[in-house]
Amino acid sequence: MPAQTPFDRLDTLPRRRYTTGPTPVTHLRDLSLALGGPEIWIKRDDQLGLALGGNKTRKLEFLVADALTAGADTLITLGGVQSNHCRLTLAAARQEGLDCRLLLAEDLRPDATEGPNPPEFTGNFLLFDLLGADTEVHPHGHDLAGRAVELAAELTEEGRTPYIIPTGGSTATGALGYVDCAREILVQSVDLGMEWDAVVVASGSAGMQAGLVAGVDAAGADLPVVGVSVMNPQATQEEMVGDLADDVAFFLGAGPVPRDRVRVLDDYVGAGYTLPTDAMVEAVRLFATTEGVLLDPVYTGKAAAGLIDLVRRGIFAPDGKILFLHSGGVPGLFARAGYFE
Repeated sequence: MPAQTPFDRLDTLPRRRYTTGPTPVTHLRDLSLALGGPEIWIKRDDQLGLALGGNKTRKLEFLVADALTAGADTLITLGGVQSNHCRLTLAAARQEGLDCRLLLAEDLRPDATEGPNPPEFTGNFLLFDLLGADTEVHPHGHDLAGRAVELAAELTEEGRTPYIIPTGGSTATGALGYVDCAREILVQSVDLGMEWDAVVVASGSAGMQAGLVAGVDAAGADLPVVGVSVMNPQATQEEMVGDLADDVAFFLGAGPVPRDRVRVLDDYVGAGYTLPTDAMVEAVRLFATTEGVLLDPVYTGKAAAGLIDLVRRGIFAPDGKILFLHSGGVPGLFARAGYFE
């Protein structure tokens, strides 16, 4: 009897299904021509299920299943006032008949002249209201994780069974969604007759990149996963991704992930998380005008800026094939229209 693989283990775990079938992979022909470099392809994880889609849906399939297995009746999660993760967690809760409490932080950074994530009634904040959110909004820098523990204790005292989902759903359980995505990408590459030179992704709370890295390593595939940091310096982000990838691998019964598989670039963060850059604005406009693909200004916009710069600098071979993973977040555009004036 053949030995069980990490992917076999993945298939034994509790999971909810919010998306039917794999997300599409398509060739961005006109963008590729405009840049004059390698073939650029895109995987449309912005088309995942739940309210307007996005990468957190894959994580929530495992997190919500874990919560239900634990008998939870209330999800608690945290993020900024324009958090895509909070939107999708709330949508999953509504689909499952669970209560959901959102702990939100105003995104006003001390090094910024104005807050780029205002809690005005727009973008994701509007969607929170439409989905019937029970929210607390705290000042930037407030200990939301500590407040989540306090709130869970309060709910437990009331006889409820809460389940805390950390920022971005980036736990070993959540990152399993991107182990499965790695498998999906490898199957699609065979189906399409493609050999990718690299997958380029946004790297924020680390769960998406860590899951992909752990999945690719588990498959023994020679496929670099290049993370474009949207918040942290390279060393910090690579440590986050590597540690979480190891946690995921151990959870699946595999060994530690070689650190040379963890690659993060920090040249495209700009002044900080959520803050705009000229390169991000150009990237969002270029994807829209050449392909009709909308990116968000916080994650995919900066990741695309990194991709475009790497192509222009000749880092990727002109005859190569690059896969860009669109992780969603488009509702955030509407809260940041001023970035594109």
